Amino acid sequence: MVSLRQIRYLLAIADTGSLTAAAARLYVAQPALSRQLAQTEEALGFSLFRREARGVCLTPAGALFLERVRGLAGMLDDAVDDARRLERGEVGVLRLLHSSSVPVAGPLLAALQAFTAALPGARVDLDRVSSELQGVEILAGRADIGVARLPVLRRSPELVQRPLPAERLWVALPAHHPLAAEAGPLPLEALRDERFVSAVHRERGGLARRVTDLCLEAGFVPGSAAVQSRKTSMLALVAAGFGVAVIPACMRDMLPAGAALRQLAGPAALAEAAILLPPEASPLALRFAGMLEAGW
Repeated sequence: MVSLRQIRYLLAIADTGSLTAAAARLYVAQPALSRQLAQTEEALGFSLFRREARGVCLTPAGALFLERVRGLAGMLDDAVDDARRLERGEVGVLRLLHSSSVPVAGPLLAALQAFTAALPGARVDLDRVSSELQGVEILAGRADIGVARLPVLRRSPELVQRPLPAERLWVALPAHHPLAAEAGPLPLEALRDERFVSAVHRERGGLARRVTDLCLEAGFVPGSAAVQSRKTSMLALVAAGFGVAVIPACMRDMLPAGAALRQLAGPAALAEAAILLPPEASPLALRFAGMLEAGW
């Protein structure tokens, strides 16, 4: 079997027409190159070059052989280069999951823009999946990285969790709501008699669980609106007057007309998110994680 190194030697000899010139190009000693040529011809069972006074020239069999393998050498070079770029996290497809309360806006959008600008050979396959299900998809190999809203209640110990800095929580109110006209941070207790368009869950993690826990700590169970949503469509429900919603800072720019914002008062009025990764994360996933952390 002829090796890739031997093919490179043969191509250099053919291109220069001289063992001396080929040895100089390849940075090998001429006797060593001559031995490699002899071993290659012996392994193939035919002569590749005819020795002449001024150097060497290809035999008909050698010309046919090198014509076929020249393209192979180029393909192998391309394959090696592509594999190295993949190993460095410069090419490939990044399968990215995000929860609805970590929308494609703010820091996540900025990270996507920075990622695609820095790595034009990479592509992102983006999907919105609940925080609880992201770990399942990642560990099953169907996704490379997730951006989840904490808490994640059913998290496998195999899953790597990299916390992101906490965000302030805000209250989205119908624009005509009396509380919308007031200034300053809004105490959570002021929402005791309000109806929440965001789903109320103790069994589910993410933003719904965080908001429910805060309300319970404040001494009340959040009331349910007639129409609820766990998605960003909750903001449209607020604008339509169905009720209120507590949202993280990254969702503020998504506020529709007909809704108003008040910052939620208190040091505990924070929401946290985290990057979720498999035990052996891909170079692309690690590159994106670093960019998201840097811009969060």
